[in-house]
Amino acid sequence: MATISFKSVGELTTDTQLRTQPDPLPIGITTPLQIGVGNDGIFRMHRNLASQIADNLRNLILTNHGERLGMYDFGANLNPILFSYTSPDWETDAMMRIKGAVTKFMPFVALDSFESEIDNNDADAGSATIVITVAYSVPTAAITDKAIKVFLRTGG
Repeated sequence: MATISFKSVGELTTDTQLRTQPDPLPIGITTPLQIGVGNDGIFRMHRNLASQIADNLRNLILTNHGERLGMYDFGANLNPILFSYTSPDWETDAMMRIKGAVTKFMPFVALDSFESEIDNNDADAGSATIVITVAYSVPTAAITDKAIKVFLRTGG
């Protein structure tokens, strides 16, 4: 009997089809809404958990009470405190509102740090842009060292 290496045998076409990875299943719709591509359907979809959680957290922070139909208290409700951004307690109040909303609606998210920056160099003298950076992790999903930036605009 002869000894033959399996490397010279080749592959069946069914074996190569089994090795190709299918697209991951969609988890949720991306925001802002965009037209879907490929297998997305009508709207573009998130296909990994980390990007879906970041999108949901951003929406939670940017939503004010009364803006979500059927859930009046959904959101961090930062709009009422935007005009007091020069007060010394503004950051504490914003952090408490964000923490309260995350605790209630996304309890699996662990908030790590908060940073705010105020840009008064707008063309309009009565307005400012507040940039909030929230660092977070999701221990149950092994997601660590993530951060999102949220831009809030005051006017006056």
